[in-house]
Amino acid sequence: MRYQRFVALGDSCTEGLDDLLPDGRYRGWADRVASVLDAPGFRYANLGVRGRRMDQMLVEQVPSASALRPDLVAVFGGGNDVMSGASAAVIEQRADALVRAVTSFAPTVAVFTLSDISHRMPFGWRMRPRILALNSAMRAAASRHGALLVDVAADECVHDSRYFGPDRLHLSSLGHRRLAGHLLSALEIPFDASWLAPLDGAAAPASLLDHWRWLRDQVLPVAYSRSRNKLIGRQPGDGFTPKRPELAPLALHLTSG
Repeated sequence: MRYQRFVALGDSCTEGLDDLLPDGRYRGWADRVASVLDAPGFRYANLGVRGRRMDQMLVEQVPSASALRPDLVAVFGGGNDVMSGASAAVIEQRADALVRAVTSFAPTVAVFTLSDISHRMPFGWRMRPRILALNSAMRAAASRHGALLVDVAADECVHDSRYFGPDRLHLSSLGHRRLAGHLLSALEIPFDASWLAPLDGAAAPASLLDHWRWLRDQVLPVAYSRSRNKLIGRQPGDGFTPKRPELAPLALHLTSG
């Protein structure tokens, strides 16, 4: 099937962090999928905004997506719900409401599970139950509402640091390429098989100095920023706008790398 109106919803992963183009813009899995779907008449919108939880996507992104009358919607979310400490019950409710809403207007909807990154994060063991709850909720919601499930929870790439950016949380260019491959595979659309091929060799192990630099440059600034924003009533993503708010031809030049 050739899709003509593709809309991506989500958070920083949908926006494309940390898949940088040479000019400093973000590419990401959704842009990569759009590059494969691109053909005469194809239009693509990306409503992803960094920091957004699933309940925020429901009220901020879903109405805009519905108005675009897409024939394919991909929704990547839940990571910020996990990071914010939402309970398993709240995560389940948000996931079901989001998937139910999107499947009410789009004929093909794809949703994702999350891989377990908890072992690489400070106090990550505290996040693991919420990650498992999110994945369970996404599987149930996909089944209940007829969405296509892109189940990457067991993907072995989570153990290879080359698939992740400097903060060890957001995907690198290789990670976004792999996620795009998983979605295209689930849609049964031909794509470059190298996107899902194992990387050569093994990632270099992180040294104690690497861990210290990561803590200093990535973890502590984010923790400070989140604490400060909470005090002044700001939320992650405030002030940012959707990447591609309207359906339009794919004008961004994308390489096959």
